Amino acid sequence: MTSLWRNLQYVSWLVSDTSKGLAAALFRFAVPLIALFVTNDPAQAGIIAGVGMAVSVTLTLFGGVLADRHRRITLMVIGASLGVVLSVAFTLLAFGNALTFGSLLVLEVLLAARSGIFDPSGEAALKDIVAADTMGRAQAANQARDAALQLAGGPIGGALLVVGGWLVGAIMASCQLVSAIAAALIPGLRGVDRADAADETPTPDAAEPEASADDPKPNAFREIREGFTWLFSRSDLRGVLLISTVINLGINTVMTTIVYSLQQDGQSPAVIGWISAGMGVMMLTGALMATPLVSRIGAGKLMIAGLVLLTIGATATIFTREPWGIVLVMAVPSLLLAPLNAALGGYFMVATPSRLIGRANSASAVFAMGAMPLAPLVAGFGLSLMGRTGTIMIGVALSAIAAAMALTNRPLRSLPAEAGWAAHAAQFAESAPTAAVR
Repeated sequence: MTSLWRNLQYVSWLVSDTSKGLAAALFRFAVPLIALFVTNDPAQAGIIAGVGMAVSVTLTLFGGVLADRHRRITLMVIGASLGVVLSVAFTLLAFGNALTFGSLLVLEVLLAARSGIFDPSGEAALKDIVAADTMGRAQAANQARDAALQLAGGPIGGALLVVGGWLVGAIMASCQLVSAIAAALIPGLRGVDRADAADETPTPDAAEPEASADDPKPNAFREIREGFTWLFSRSDLRGVLLISTVINLGINTVMTTIVYSLQQDGQSPAVIGWISAGMGVMMLTGALMATPLVSRIGAGKLMIAGLVLLTIGATATIFTREPWGIVLVMAVPSLLLAPLNAALGGYFMVATPSRLIGRANSASAVFAMGAMPLAPLVAGFGLSLMGRTGTIMIGVALSAIAAAMALTNRPLRSLPAEAGWAAHAAQFAESAPTAAVR
C-alpha cells in the first residue's frame, strides 16, 4: 500500500491548504458578527454573506478552467499572496474603525472572488499529488483537518474579536503568508513513488502539453460546458448534485438562523464561537472514524444515514435556544459529516480524470454551494419577518426533502466502499465524453 505521509508534496499541500482554511474560517466567523454589531440588522448581515457566496460560486467556474489550463501550484501561490494583501487591508480598516456595511461588503466580495478564482487550483492539485490508492485516506485526513478548523475557528475568532477585528485580520494575513510559502515549496519536494499508483497523473507543476495546430482556441465558456457535460454523463455522480444543493441550503439556513438569533439575544462572540467548537469536536471524532468507515461502508449508505440524522438534528434545534443544547442535538449528525464527505469526495477524485478535475470540481461545487447564498438571506429576512422557529422550519423542510431524494436514488445507494471505487468508476468511464487536453 502506498504511504500517504511519506509523500512530502502532500504534507506541504496540507500545510498550505490548512493555513488558507484557518484564514477563511476566521473571516467567515468574524464578518457576520462584525456586520451585526455595525448595523444591528440581520438582513444587512445576510446581504453581505449572501453576495459573497454568490460571487464565490460564480467565479469558481472560471477558477476550474484556470486550474485545468495552467500550473496549479503556481495558481495556489498567487491566490495565497492576494489573500495576504486583502487580509492586510481588512486589518487596517478594522484598526482605523472604518468597517461599515459598505466596506465589509467590498471586502467580502474581493475575498470571495479570490476564493472562487484560485481555490479550485488547490483542490485540483491534490489529484496530481496523491495516488489513487491513498485518496480515501487523504480525504479522511482532510476531513480531520476541516474538523479541527471548525473546532478552533469559533473560539479563536471569538477571542480575537474581543480584542478587536484588526487582530482577526492580522492572523488571517499570517495564515495566508504561510499558505503561500508552503505551496511554493511543493514542486521542490520529492513526492511518493507513483509506480504503484492506480491512476498515473502528471507531477503537480508539470508543464501542460503543447496544443496542436488543429486544437480549437481556448474558450472559457466551452471549457466550463465540458466540465458540466462530463459530470452529467456520469450516472454514478449526477444523482448527488441536486441533493447536495438542497441539503446545503437547508442546513446552512438552520445554522445561520441560530447564529443570528443568538447574537440578537445578546450572546457574546465567544459564546457563539463555542457552538462552532462543540460541533468541531464531534466532527473531529467522526473524522477519526472516517478511514475505517469509508473502507467498510458504501459511500451511498453513509450519505443517506448522514442526511437522515442531519434532518433529525435540525428539527431538534427548534426546541432549544441554549448554546450547549444546540451542540448536543447536533452531536450525532456531526459525527457522520466527516466520513460522508471523505467517502463522496474520495470517490469523486478517483472517478474524475486529471485533465478535467478542475472543471468537474467547479461544476460540482456550483451544485453543492449554488443555493447557499440564499441561506444568510433566508435567515436574515426570515428572522425579521417570521422569527426563529419559522425560519428554522424552512431549513428543516429542505433537509427532509434532501433525505427523501437520497433514499429513493438507486445510483447513489449503489456507491461502494473505498476498495471498490476504481472498479465501480471504470464501469462508467467509457460512456463519458472526453474533453480536449489543453
